[in-house]
Amino acid sequence: MTDGMTWLAAPQSIAYGGYCVLLTRGLDEEELVSRLAGAAVYGGRRVPRSLGELTGEDLIEVLEDEYGDYPTEAALRFGRDGEWVFAVLYGGWQDEFGSLAPVSRDGAHVFRLEFEEENGKPVPPWFHYFHDERLLCDFNLHLDHSWGSAGVGGDPEVASQLERLLTAAGLPDENLPPGDAHRTSLHVVERHFGLSLPRTRILEGKLPSVVLEIG
Repeated sequence: MTDGMTWLAAPQSIAYGGYCVLLTRGLDEEELVSRLAGAAVYGGRRVPRSLGELTGEDLIEVLEDEYGDYPTEAALRFGRDGEWVFAVLYGGWQDEFGSLAPVSRDGAHVFRLEFEEENGKPVPPWFHYFHDERLLCDFNLHLDHSWGSAGVGGDPEVASQLERLLTAAGLPDENLPPGDAHRTSLHVVERHFGLSLPRTRILEGKLPSVVLEIG
């Protein structure tokens, strides 16, 4: 039994403001942090500064103490769970990270799930899957027209397979509340790609933590 992914659909599942989590296969923890600092941020490289092992609340407190109540710097906690290396982002991740295609070079698999929960636009949750520097599929987890295309984009073969599974799960459904669509989509990608995040370790445990600073 694993924790799966559907717990991310709960309100403020990780922190106020939403979540951004990465799941990777083919990278160790050190390499994931290095690639994120070097290839995935806007405005050039960042230098990861270790903060030791922290809970999520500890990390948020450190960011606010060092950078103010609304830190623009991105930070992350990371670890390994079976075959997956994961990272949970905090701080200003919404404005820091662009495409993760460079992180997936040399055969790595990189999955990104994010939800700007308190964004007033509103922005729906998103799923992206990269492999070998290519975007294989991405979609709005509400599967509605609130933010661009309502379908699954990316590589035609990979995207069409995932879209068939979402259709079989009853999506899209204009009468379904967004939270239920979010949860259903997470369940589909969880089962299809074998994804899982360790809920208790992320919410209650201490994990290695870094802040990405301008070098």
